[in-house]
Amino acid sequence: MKKRLLFIFAVFAAWLPVFVIQKPVFMLYHVAAAGECTSMDWLSVALHGLTLDCTIAGYLTVIPLLCVLVSVWFPGGYLRKAATVYAGIMAVLVAAIFAVDVALYTFWGFRMDATIFFYMESLSDAMASISAGLFARQVVLFLVYAFAIFRLFSRYIIPLLPDTPVKRPVLNTFTFLLAGGILFLPIRGGVTTSTANVGMVYFSNNQFLNHSAINPVFSLIASLSKQQDFASQFDFFPEDERKELVESLLTPDKDAQPLPAAGDTLLTVKRPDILLIILESFTANAIEALGGTAGVTPNLNRLCEEGILFTNLYANSFRTDRGLAAILNGYPAQPTTSVMKYPAKSQTLPSISKALAGEGYTAGMLYGGDINFTNMQSYFYSAGYSSIVSDRNFPLSDRLSKWGVNDDVTFAYLYNAITKREKGKRRFTTFLTLSSHEPFDVPFRRLANPFLNSVAFTDSCIGSFIDKIKATPVWNDLLVIMIADHGFRYPNKLKEYEPARYHIPMLWLGGAIKEARKITATGSQTDLAATLLNQLGISHQAFAFSKNLAPPSCPPYAFYTYHNGFGFIDATGVSAYDNESNKPLLEDPDEKSRERINKGKALLQTLYDDLGSR
Repeated sequence: MKKRLLFIFAVFAAWLPVFVIQKPVFMLYHVAAAGECTSMDWLSVALHGLTLDCTIAGYLTVIPLLCVLVSVWFPGGYLRKAATVYAGIMAVLVAAIFAVDVALYTFWGFRMDATIFFYMESLSDAMASISAGLFARQVVLFLVYAFAIFRLFSRYIIPLLPDTPVKRPVLNTFTFLLAGGILFLPIRGGVTTSTANVGMVYFSNNQFLNHSAINPVFSLIASLSKQQDFASQFDFFPEDERKELVESLLTPDKDAQPLPAAGDTLLTVKRPDILLIILESFTANAIEALGGTAGVTPNLNRLCEEGILFTNLYANSFRTDRGLAAILNGYPAQPTTSVMKYPAKSQTLPSISKALAGEGYTAGMLYGGDINFTNMQSYFYSAGYSSIVSDRNFPLSDRLSKWGVNDDVTFAYLYNAITKREKGKRRFTTFLTLSSHEPFDVPFRRLANPFLNSVAFTDSCIGSFIDKIKATPVWNDLLVIMIADHGFRYPNKLKEYEPARYHIPMLWLGGAIKEARKITATGSQTDLAATLLNQLGISHQAFAFSKNLAPPSCPPYAFYTYHNGFGFIDATGVSAYDNESNKPLLEDPDEKSRERINKGKALLQTLYDDLGSR
């Protein structure tokens, strides 16, 4: 039994150097991009890449583990032959993927994914773009790498597989099944809430270093599991009709000013420090100042009288990953997928942090949870954030909830970080709270309803933080923007498609604002980008789906999505539509509902056309 266990361990361990060696080879291959990297950068690439290397090594050890299980009951030399064939096939596949990937990166700028199969449909055209020298070089790399992998396994690993009978086969079978369970840990990507994803290896605001750490086999497999032809979905209208409908929604009025006139600005500071607080699950239905339940958020109610309150703002979706893209990229949520799951696509989106970087801002991210969840780490680095603080930056004693660090601790961290800024440097800080996420386990007991109690807890943290920061000089040129990542089904009688499910707060505070006021224009999370950049005098043309709300430059409306459906709200009312049944679920009022649904369909079609083109 010991020899068989040693064989399993050896197979797993042997794959690791096979994958680790890819990192320096990849960086040397693209030496122009790696030229400014330090020796520590090279080491960091290898160390951070180990997570996904272990995942793929785990997958590749499953077949050898099955061979061992068979050998317990049917020993013989034929198993070594089978293992040799398997090693040969895997050596060819791994070497081929790497040889192709390392060459394609020059043209694509991202590690290989299922995009390659679109080109395989027209292989002759694809080959026409490859020079003879490049083709020959990659063939040599493939042959050398495949031979080295096969030699490693055929000479040093496969001979470890015994061909002799074992005693107590039943006991040994259970032992190897347990070994398979242990093998599931590296395959899963660890024991945290996040499972293995490309974003796990991201560690730098230098995208080349992040890309260098990616295991190309994992990148390909992950993209295949999520591959869809987005551009062909939701093809409701001919192109001319779609374009006309969308232009009526997204084209600014001719008389609208591209940048605010001196009397229209909401701010008194041209380049304020900006703190964006994204509130987990904060529905307007729990905020009295927005018509919600009384007594839950006394601090927000008070602050709503001191700042600029957007009273008719709606979340674009019901999930954090979709809400983040809507807020930070001005990119509408998709009803059947999430752009955050596709790093090759999300990295092409415009972002508020990138727009601010051109004006000298540095961007930092604070989140008390697992930053690898749903590819968040890769997403934030791609969006232009240069530093990320997450649960791993806090001691274990502070990680008291299922999701990570409670909001009282992260707000305290935020206060210390904000008040210690370097003079002369402008910052864009983003903070995503988490205590009001299910299961609503917070160190606070004021309300019987668990959700409302968690909202009240975060509200108490907000009040304490704002009161403390007001007493510092930082407040004078600080713009604080609070907005929810999505709403919540409260009260629980709400249906998933109803607009009240998506009504959320957006509040601007700080010494940088001119005066308290209420803005009643109907809008979505996607409109933050255009509204903020417009107030700063920065172009927002790159944010095609975002519109300015202060004052409105386009017809005011809100667009939200739920599972394979969408809602559309404008001055005429609200309509919700189910794509699966192709029927409206809500028409309030019936008059003009068809127009609203057609506008929502045109937006959805445009969104998926855009997603498919990225």
